Amino acid sequence: MGTEIRMPRLRPEMKKGMLAAWLKEEGESFEKGEALFEIETDKVVNQIEAERAGRIKKLLVDEGDEVEPGAVIALIEE
Repeated sequence: MGTEIRMPRLRPEMKKGMLAAWLKEEGESFEKGEALFEIETDKVVNQIEAERAGRIKKLLVDEGDEVEPGAVIALIEE
């Protein structure tokens, strides 16, 4: 199945965030600490880094989609 990547909660009051951009494509490998995607909240864009090395198996959310914190947005293989 793969490991789930979830939308992070960037602040306690965050209800949704927009997935502004994927910085990796399906099938692309990445290292721990590399930026995987960007989230926009209140006109601030945050890059989210990988917590471990792996490969993008499946992107489940499109750029521009608003997503609740905790929702699964991608699957990776380690």
